Amino acid sequence: MSGFRSLSSGLRALQPAAFGVDPSGERLARIRRSPHFKDGVFQNPGGTARIRPSGSTVELAKVFFDKDERPRRAPGGRIPVHPTTLADIARPPATGLRLTWMGHSSVLAEIDGHRVLFDPVWGERCSPVPFAGPKRLHPVPLPLAALGPVDVVVISHDHYDHLDMPSIKALAGTDTLFAVPLGVGAHLEHWGVSADRLRELDWHEATKVGGLTLTATPARHFCGRGLRNTQHTLWASWVVAGEEHRVFHSGDTGYFEGFEDIGAEHGPFDATMIQIGAYSDFWPDIHMTPEEGMRAHLDLQGGPSAGPMLPIHWATFNLATHAWADPGEGTLAAARKEGARVALPRPGEPFEPTAETVPDEPWWRGVASAPAGGWPADGVGTEAGPATDTARDIPGAATEGSGEPETVPAG
Repeated sequence: MSGFRSLSSGLRALQPAAFGVDPSGERLARIRRSPHFKDGVFQNPGGTARIRPSGSTVELAKVFFDKDERPRRAPGGRIPVHPTTLADIARPPATGLRLTWMGHSSVLAEIDGHRVLFDPVWGERCSPVPFAGPKRLHPVPLPLAALGPVDVVVISHDHYDHLDMPSIKALAGTDTLFAVPLGVGAHLEHWGVSADRLRELDWHEATKVGGLTLTATPARHFCGRGLRNTQHTLWASWVVAGEEHRVFHSGDTGYFEGFEDIGAEHGPFDATMIQIGAYSDFWPDIHMTPEEGMRAHLDLQGGPSAGPMLPIHWATFNLATHAWADPGEGTLAAARKEGARVALPRPGEPFEPTAETVPDEPWWRGVASAPAGGWPADGVGTEAGPATDTARDIPGAATEGSGEPETVPAG
C-alpha cells in the first residue's frame, strides 16, 4: 500500500498548480450540508443539465473542421481595444455607476464609491498550462496592477476562463477581499489568499463589503479544473447592490426560469452583464445564445425599459464553433427586436449605464469576416469604417495572433 501512496503523491506533485485543490475539512462538510448538494454533486436549477457535448464525436468533428466556417471563428484583423488609462478610471463616475468590460467575462464595476472586479482573467491562455489551450485574441486593455485598489473580487465559478491562477496570485498581494461560490475558496487558499479575505457563499447567501451587499444567486452550469470533475465547487451568478445602484453578473449559465425569480427579489438592475458567447447545439444546457441572453435580461428587468444589458463571455477567447462576430450580431438583433437597451463597448471602454447614452455601435464589423450577403442594412457604421467593411478592407490590419486556438466546450 505504501507503494501506491507514493505513486499517488508523485502524480499529484506533477499536476499543474493551476488545477487547484479539492475542498476538504470543514469546507467540504459545509458543501455536504448545502440544500443544493445531493447524491455527491451540486444540482442545477431546472433539472439535470448536460455538461458534456451531446451528439456523436464524429458530428462535432465535422462542425469543428468545416473549412468554410473555421476562418470566421477568429477576427481577421486587430480587435480595436480601447486604450484604457488609469486616468479613465481614477475619475469618479458622474452617475455613481461605471462599467469597464476588460474582455470575456472580466468587468470592473464602480458602484457608489466602491470597486468590484468580476472574473479577472489577465492570462494569455485560459488553460492550466502556458503552452496550450485557447489563446487570447486581443491584449488586455491595461495591466492588472494599473487598475488601482479593488474592494472585492467576485468569481462566478472555477473554470479557467473565469478563475485565472496568475491573476488571483497577483491580486493575493493586495488588500482586496474575494467573494466566491461555495468550495471555490479551496483553490484561492492554495494560491496564497488568506482565509480571512474569503467570503464563500451558497446560493441565496449574501455578504457585506463596505457599503455593498453581494448575493450569490443560482446559475445553470457546472464546475471543475483538474483531471477529475468532482462537482464539489459551486457555480453562481451574482447580484451586487450599493446604496443607489445595483448590477447583475450572470457568470456562465444556460437559460432557466429562475432569472425571473432573481429579478423579482433583487431587481430591477441599473445594468446586467449577461453571457452570450461560446454557445453550441452540442451543449445547449450550460451556455446561452444571444437570444436566450436577451430573454434572461428581460426576465431580470421585468421588461425592456430598465437598465441596459452588457454582453459578456465573447470576443476574447475562441471557445466554440460559432463565428467570432455572431454573439455581438445576435445580441444587437435581439435588442432591436425587443426594444431593449444594450451597451456595446469595445474592450476597455468605460461607460456609465445610467447616462443618457451608452456605446452602441457594432465595432466588431470592422475586423470580422462579413457573412454571406453582408452585414444587416441597418445604417450603423463602426469606428473602423462603414458597416460593410471587413478586416481585409482596412489598411494595416494586423492578423498576428488571430489564428484559431484550441476550441473546447469550456466554461
